[in-house]
Amino acid sequence: MSSAIAWTPEAEARLKEIPFFVRPAARKKIEKFAEEAGITQITEEVYEQAKAKFGSK
Repeated sequence: MSSAIAWTPEAEARLKEIPFFVRPAARKKIEKFAEEAGITQITEEVYEQAKAKFGSK
């Protein structure tokens, strides 16, 4: 089941701060985090929550 999770432009911009070679994996992790939490849109806040959960600096 692949539900399309929307990203706000702000969250997309934050994702671009991640090195390009790990970005696809990071995007997947963040989307999985959101999906498990019942979130349908990734905002900067959701991005930060996922980042904190995974311990990324």
